[in-house]
Amino acid sequence: MAQLSKITPCLWFDSEGEGAARFYASVFPDGRITNVLRYSAAGQEHHGREPGSVMLVTFELAGQSFTALNGGPVFRFSEAISLMILCDTQAEIDHYWARLGEGGDPSAQACGWLKDKYGLSWQVAPTMFPKLYADEHSPGAQRAMLAMMGMKKLDIAALQAAYDGR
Repeated sequence: MAQLSKITPCLWFDSEGEGAARFYASVFPDGRITNVLRYSAAGQEHHGREPGSVMLVTFELAGQSFTALNGGPVFRFSEAISLMILCDTQAEIDHYWARLGEGGDPSAQACGWLKDKYGLSWQVAPTMFPKLYADEHSPGAQRAMLAMMGMKKLDIAALQAAYDGR
């Protein structure tokens, strides 16, 4: 079993945790499943799961460990938490936007946010963000902010052009 990060996000699913972890691992070039743990008969009166069914799946995306928990239908994802992917190129943004949007709702949000088919929100953003918005009073930052507010999937060239005043 791989070592978990000191802080590991735990994503609560009804029963699709393993499928979600496998999907996410397929989206990221270095994504991988590191362990699958199953429910036992012990505690079944509390967890209500079939012995042998998947309880936890640990996986890694871009070196960050995650846990997917099949905990039942009690909790659902909301936009109150999202996972941000910082991308160096437009090709990266396009890749993550397309793959994570498969079966999800990439049009539900703006400014680089999308919701995947499991209801988890993602922010697909360029690594240039700190440069664009370092001085919120600069005309370039204000133009880039206005440009970003009109976008769903972020466009690096358009953000830079707005920042530059082109």
